[in-house]
Amino acid sequence: MGFMDRVTEIALNRIGYDLKRIQLPAERGLSNVNKGLDDAEMSRIAGLEKVYPNLRRVPEKIMDWEFVVFSKRDLALSDGWQSLAGEEVAFINGWKILENQVPRSSRVVKVRNEDLLFDLLRNDRTDYVIYEKWAGLKIIHDHGDADIKMLSPPLAVRDMYIYLNKRHENLIPKLSEALRGLKEDGTYQHLEKSILHKLK
Repeated sequence: MGFMDRVTEIALNRIGYDLKRIQLPAERGLSNVNKGLDDAEMSRIAGLEKVYPNLRRVPEKIMDWEFVVFSKRDLALSDGWQSLAGEEVAFINGWKILENQVPRSSRVVKVRNEDLLFDLLRNDRTDYVIYEKWAGLKIIHDHGDADIKMLSPPLAVRDMYIYLNKRHENLIPKLSEALRGLKEDGTYQHLEKSILHKLK
């Protein structure tokens, strides 16, 4: 179980709920919560309620996400997103920030999940993939991908949030308070150290 899963699981436990995680394609996950088929969606940028009117955002962020480039080759990223203009780039379908920011001149491949994403790099079917820093480092670590490296600086750093279907909006104050409590009592920092920092 990853860092965000553990943070969310503990926060939910503190308000009397259990986490049941379902792995879905990113776009379908948002759609299912918006339709009320599922209860919540983790790790999303602010503002999605403008597109999905039945979503309600928990205002206490779950973590900062660094959107970074992984590749077997080097690329100067001094121009940020524009550094990817004209390049072969892959990312996960439904990641709105990437769909909005990757230059239109990039040759883009969208895939359903992170396994397919990094398979593209391993099999030399794309030059660059964009993914979240820590999750990407874990994939590289777990698969022994010595030839895949993380490029810097990050393309963007964004606060990430939990969204609930509107029928659960009464839980938002409690869940937000539970997340703050994790940070105040040191639980959050302990999870960072035990799960994330070993990937550095």
